[in-house]
Amino acid sequence: MSTTQSERLRELLEPLVASQGLDLEEIAVDSVGRRRVLSVVVDSDTGADLDRIADVSRALSAKLDETDAMGEGEYTLEVGTPGAERALTQHRHYVRATGRLVRFQLHEGGGELVARILGVDEDGLDLEVPGVKGRKPTTRRLTFGDIDKARVQVEFNRKDAQDSASNSGDNSGDKSADNSDNKTEEEEA
Repeated sequence: MSTTQSERLRELLEPLVASQGLDLEEIAVDSVGRRRVLSVVVDSDTGADLDRIADVSRALSAKLDETDAMGEGEYTLEVGTPGAERALTQHRHYVRATGRLVRFQLHEGGGELVARILGVDEDGLDLEVPGVKGRKPTTRRLTFGDIDKARVQVEFNRKDAQDSASNSGDNSGDKSADNSDNKTEEEEA
């Protein structure tokens, strides 16, 4: 996709996405056989449920139908949210990832760091670095300039997330409900 087409699509679609209370995160046009697929990724501080995705998809489809932004050929429109292991590239992404475990690639030979985001301000991040071999976690500060790449990590067995899940709802006394979340990835496969 040319930069011109990408810019035109973003200019055309971003106001519609914003009118739905969402941020336009990514646009990609890929060829799949003879067809093209326009993938649009949206998100917000509160997330995007299926109803919001459907609403924005209908609005984008109608706008694309009334313009020639995609040209004459057939295409498929796919609207979705960022994946579970999303890359963090903008300030709002870091804010939305507060409380999540993130893998950081650091600049200038700084190596790699896996830590939980505790807080975000205009200059950088406050992190909790997990303890190694029974040691307690430590805190660390990173400026945005220290970070080359950052990606959210999927956690299957986060202890405090399981505790809060098992302590909510009406099944707090039901032992079978408490144990259902303790499966490992291998057990589920």
